[in-house]
Amino acid sequence: MDAITAEGVSKRFGDVQALDDVSLSIPEGRIYALLGPNGAGKTTLIKIMTTLLRPDAGHVEVGGLDVVSRAAEVREIIGLAGQFAAVDDHLTGRENLEMVARLYHLSRRQAQHQVQQIIDRLDLTQAADRTGRTYSGGMRRRLDLGASFITAPRILFLDEPTTGLDPHGRAELWSVIRELTGGGTTLLLTTQNLEEAEELADRIAIIDRGKLIADGTAGELKDRVGGSVLEFRIAATDGRLQRAADVTADLFVKSPTVEAGINRICGSVESSTNALTEVVRRLDREQIPIADIRLRKPSLNEVFLTLTGNVAEER
Repeated sequence: MDAITAEGVSKRFGDVQALDDVSLSIPEGRIYALLGPNGAGKTTLIKIMTTLLRPDAGHVEVGGLDVVSRAAEVREIIGLAGQFAAVDDHLTGRENLEMVARLYHLSRRQAQHQVQQIIDRLDLTQAADRTGRTYSGGMRRRLDLGASFITAPRILFLDEPTTGLDPHGRAELWSVIRELTGGGTTLLLTTQNLEEAEELADRIAIIDRGKLIADGTAGELKDRVGGSVLEFRIAATDGRLQRAADVTADLFVKSPTVEAGINRICGSVESSTNALTEVVRRLDREQIPIADIRLRKPSLNEVFLTLTGNVAEER
């Protein structure tokens, strides 16, 4: 059974078409990443799925429930953590979580029990009774994530959960997300962080200018671009980089990227083995020394660039 389905969803704000005929389905117990730059429509789709916005057209079901006609029931089975941590600076971490628990109509005893479990799971024990204003960015995001998990929701929505975190804080939050979703919770994650999408998600969809333009596993998306990526760096520092690019240009599917600062040339090739051999042969003939050379699969950033014409904006 699918935990989330969307069919032909559209939404306009004035002259801006935020979503344009978006359809997707997410099976139960999967982690699904929605990848795209700022303004692509990711947050608008999340708001519709979590009953915060009504679509202009189309149909969305979450947990088998229509998000428009059965909005109250949808809210009972989902958790949501938005782009910015909703932490009251004047309350302690524990009080923040207990407030959310009581808003979900848990008894005082139930709230205290559930909150303590979340504090333990999020490694916030030492900070639980400090006010929110003393929390670091990573701790605030963990607390916000914990609040979305108060009722152990079947379906969890995280809208760019690691925005503003340093690499260490991001890795910590990834670990928390894996733990919290390990019991079969369905997770829809929006992000513009390519590494995050590949690290966490079973499947990834790419959205751009309100349209869903690709959907699959990271491997399937890379295969969709086709071929391999050949990159090499020359050892010469006497201006021969452009000559190296000129004599190898026809081996690439399209004009390769030339990075003068590090003497590197990189691009997609169809016949990887032949291209590798031919690059070595041609540069040897031109007496241009190679510092290193390798073949690899396309990165998600290269997939995104190929499909949208833009580089994903990572923060």
